[in-house]
Amino acid sequence: MNDVVVGIDIGSTSIKMLVATPDGREQLVVSRRTPWDNLDHGQAEMPASRVLDVIVELAAEADAALLRDGSYRVHALGVSGMAEAGVLLDQNDRPAAPILAWFDPRGSEQILRTPTEFRDEFLGRTGLPVGPLATISKLLYLREQGVALESCTFVNVPEFVIHSLGGSRVAEYSLVSRTGMIDQDDSRPWSAALDVLKVDESILAERVGAGDPVGELFDRRLPAAFQGAVLTVAGHDHLVSAVAAGATTSDELYDSMGTAEALVRVLDTTLPFDARERLATAGINTVRHVLPGKYVLLAGTKSGLLMRRVLQLLGVTDERGRLEIDERVMSLPVSGLLTDGGLAVSGARNNDGVLRIVANSDGLSPEELFIATLVHGNAMCTELLEIMDREFAAATSTLLTGGWSKMRSVVRARELVFPRVSVSTHDEGTAFGAALFASFAAAHDSAFEQFAAAFLAEHARTGTRTLAPQQ
Repeated sequence: MNDVVVGIDIGSTSIKMLVATPDGREQLVVSRRTPWDNLDHGQAEMPASRVLDVIVELAAEADAALLRDGSYRVHALGVSGMAEAGVLLDQNDRPAAPILAWFDPRGSEQILRTPTEFRDEFLGRTGLPVGPLATISKLLYLREQGVALESCTFVNVPEFVIHSLGGSRVAEYSLVSRTGMIDQDDSRPWSAALDVLKVDESILAERVGAGDPVGELFDRRLPAAFQGAVLTVAGHDHLVSAVAAGATTSDELYDSMGTAEALVRVLDTTLPFDARERLATAGINTVRHVLPGKYVLLAGTKSGLLMRRVLQLLGVTDERGRLEIDERVMSLPVSGLLTDGGLAVSGARNNDGVLRIVANSDGLSPEELFIATLVHGNAMCTELLEIMDREFAAATSTLLTGGWSKMRSVVRARELVFPRVSVSTHDEGTAFGAALFASFAAAHDSAFEQFAAAFLAEHARTGTRTLAPQQ
């Protein structure tokens, strides 16, 4: 019987399940689109049960493929994914509200109605900007809609999946530190945030580290070979993919280019309150890493979201279409042929996400529109890097990864603003990183750094096979 580990990435665009051997050799990847209900004004939500339905479908597809090579057993399963989106569980473990997407603007009005002194302290205390992104904003919105928060516990989506499969209710540090309810000085619940919500510490589950074993899988909807697998929460997707790519040193910039574009720098300790305040004012987070005892500077833009919406406007909705427009863009200069101001795109700030196009020229084309989107993304990245570099030594190299890094035009654009750029060859870094943390949870007999190094080295020697995603 073959032992395998499973890593799940619950992303904004798709949900992936990756299967590997316990020592790091990938075997297959299956995926589905993330089943949001897209509403007006940038809102997106889905019932919590829908995520579990996708996990069940992926497990069945993976099971059928694995059984072709003989019997197997899932040794451990880890889940990574988006932060700030999650589930309010009532005392009977029932969802009390739908999952609101992290990019959903709901909560923006409610967080601005909190006391001034609370908002003044929020930046330096939580390491997060005041706005709709932090979970506390969504919770304030839900309370205003009549949800009784005092009887609920909030868990991020990866934590919800693990709990639903049989694990404990837990709050992994890198995920819970993005809720706006955690004091970054000691990683404990911040009493002022709980007071604003009119709840106690039960709103948050027990804190654990990425890779900590939190139970065994017991869900009969999944194949028999999955039953009894050790469960762990792998943590925030951008940070997990950074670990999987080996981007764990403090002198490297890691750019994860998905629906959100995340710029990541590793810190050995948290920064002082004043520095966190200055960074958060500029939209840059100082929060916990998935690496034991480490912190992270994390600056985000919605460049990926805007690029996706631009391509949708142009009728480009599949991989072939992306490749075709990529080739056409690469035939033009990196900044296009239009004069400055002829075509402009905006909306990529992390507190925005609304695509705005200003056309003030003739000679427009789909290629020029995509170039304008890249130029805007570059401007956002440059602004964020300058602010980060004032608080922490500038990076000397950059690693790009994520779906957008497969487009040569995107890489060419970012090479204008980032130091010494290289591109990760790993297609599913977050899912692979989740599998790494799963394998570590089952073994748990060595330091994580040494375990991860061996796991990643084995991956470098092998390939993977990917099953075509089903719509």
